[in-house]
Amino acid sequence: MKGNPITASMIPSIFTLANLLCGFLALVLVIQGAYTIAAGLILVSVLMDSLDGKVARRLSVSSDFGKELDSLSDLVSFGVAPAILTYQAILHPLQPEYVRYMGLGIAAIFALCGAVRLARFNMLNITTHFVGVPITFAGGIIALLMFFRTMLPWYIYPVSMAFLAFLMVSTFKVPKLGK
Repeated sequence: MKGNPITASMIPSIFTLANLLCGFLALVLVIQGAYTIAAGLILVSVLMDSLDGKVARRLSVSSDFGKELDSLSDLVSFGVAPAILTYQAILHPLQPEYVRYMGLGIAAIFALCGAVRLARFNMLNITTHFVGVPITFAGGIIALLMFFRTMLPWYIYPVSMAFLAFLMVSTFKVPKLGK
């Protein structure tokens, strides 16, 4: 075999794809009812997401491709997966039926606000701070709350999702940590 099959520019994308894989597997585990493991995989995605950026900066190989791949992965891992996890584990079993549908709406709004937040992040190119709460934080908090689902009342989850959805699309300046 000639040359190195993995170049330095590919290494951050490996972490990004690991983030996406964990988000995908979390969705599969939600379907199977393994909610705690799914929440754990979303938290592993948080770790992979923090590593891809650090590695890209360290190797000086940041790219537009990497930025787009990261946003697509983040939408799955921190928008869609936590929303579906919360809906399926907490909100779907609720009665009466209209409460269940409200929960579905809040879960959808969470994922949609995450998509808007990521699109805005990609357009702004601000390096000093975030505008709105990062989707990684919002999805990570929702996943973390899943570990306490037997101790917390059900209404904590839709309220938290609605509040975090608002914070993601807000114009609050959030400092960038660890850069």
